[in-house]
Amino acid sequence: MTQTPNIPPIVESDEREFLDSGVPSTVAIAKHPLHPLIVTFPIAFLTGALVTDLAYWLTGDLFWAKGSYWLILAGVVTSLVAAATGLADFLRIERVRQHSAGWIHLIGNIAAIVLSLINLILRWNNVEGAIVPVGLLISLVVGTLLGVTGWFGAELIYRHKVAVIGNGPNSRP
Repeated sequence: MTQTPNIPPIVESDEREFLDSGVPSTVAIAKHPLHPLIVTFPIAFLTGALVTDLAYWLTGDLFWAKGSYWLILAGVVTSLVAAATGLADFLRIERVRQHSAGWIHLIGNIAAIVLSLINLILRWNNVEGAIVPVGLLISLVVGTLLGVTGWFGAELIYRHKVAVIGNGPNSRP
């Protein structure tokens, strides 16, 4: 049997978890976890804002500036819903808090939400003027953060078996 890698905090493995059936999400409908479903919206909106910021920077077309504003607004609103479902699991499932992946996922996503809110406020009455360079830089940082936190969210699901359909213990097996 091959062993899973263990390089904390990047990859933190426990063979017992790998063989365990996993712990279900505490926020689910018909045992289907909601957080992995909902996070697709803020990820799409906020990475889309990075693309439209780049398009505005390259073209100077107001269309892209307005698009970025609305994508960031939608990203902030949906990220708060996603954060609520993720935080519920973080607080109720001990296994999440026992791994660095859970903490990196939480802290990184809070940072992404705060930066996105700042980005939105900067653009509130100035959709064009706030993009280059500050808004574009914030969008780039948020996009990078979402890539990192997405990786660690996947670590929680696939390596630590959190928010899956299973009958494993709430804590490490």
